[in-house]
Amino acid sequence: MTTETKTEHPHIVMTPGVCGGRARIAGSRIAVDFVARYLQSGIDAKELLEMYPHLKPAAVHDAISYYYDHQADVDRFNAENTMEALAKRYNFEIGDNGLLVFKDN
Repeated sequence: MTTETKTEHPHIVMTPGVCGGRARIAGSRIAVDFVARYLQSGIDAKELLEMYPHLKPAAVHDAISYYYDHQADVDRFNAENTMEALAKRYNFEIGDNGLLVFKDN
């Protein structure tokens, strides 16, 4: 049985095997780093709630609060997992058709 780890934020949990064990909104597969990317693109809590109406406002605001409490770690994770960073790490390019093209080593 997989155990859920609670955080200092009541709506944020971590579970091995769910969202890679990263912090997420309880009862969902919406990770805090995902919420952070939306915030950085200019989408606010109200818009997030419109996009994901099954989420409670308190949970979305708690995810935002968790992000600000752990901003350096979340930002580092997001930076390390951009498509460009992954392409460099795993030696691939994105073709004009959007398909991944792996380079020979």
